Amino acid sequence: MATAKQGRTRGRIGWRKPLAVLVLIGVAAVWYYAEPIRGYSQTATAYAAKNACSCRHIGGRALDSCKDDLLPGMGLVFLGEDEAQQSVTARIPLVASTTAQHREGFGCVLEPWES
Repeated sequence: MATAKQGRTRGRIGWRKPLAVLVLIGVAAVWYYAEPIRGYSQTATAYAAKNACSCRHIGGRALDSCKDDLLPGMGLVFLGEDEAQQSVTARIPLVASTTAQHREGFGCVLEPWES
């Protein structure tokens, strides 16, 4: 009876160490690549916001159709608009966000980035 109970306990603990190692490796990778991830994300959101703003407020198309103009691989970028401000915001959740606003005579202009 004691042997069977020890076997069940050992089986439950056996997956915790590999899981902890995988989580530790994942956290280390995110920490190591955090700066490039932020840079690429900021660039992607700026590109998407500027293009979607131009598409929406200069081209007069619906925002949903403007999503089709994004480059392949930009599936994590989400677009939202503020019609009153004539602006489009592109977001990658928890990583980056950029807004472009339509200004008469200037077209769509990106808001300054925060460092």
